[in-house]
Amino acid sequence: MTGMNEKHFAEIEKTLLYVSEARKRAEKTAKELRKAGAEPHLVTAIEVAERDLEVVGRRLMQQTYFAVPKEQLELAPDDVETLTLS
Repeated sequence: MTGMNEKHFAEIEKTLLYVSEARKRAEKTAKELRKAGAEPHLVTAIEVAERDLEVVGRRLMQQTYFAVPKEQLELAPDDVETLTLS
């Protein structure tokens, strides 16, 4: 498996942008619905969707930009020998 390259990061960035834009749109829609006197369940549904989108964006960022691949968390048997004190 190869490491992430610039193209991979560009695709992730696009996805994060789409999630962010959807979250902002949901936030705006909730405000507009509330101002227009929409049914409370409609406002609540949009507010919940906005919070869910925020969680999705944060999780995606954490699992991509801030994640450490499992291979980097484990030492290979050869690495252990080089780390021991003589």
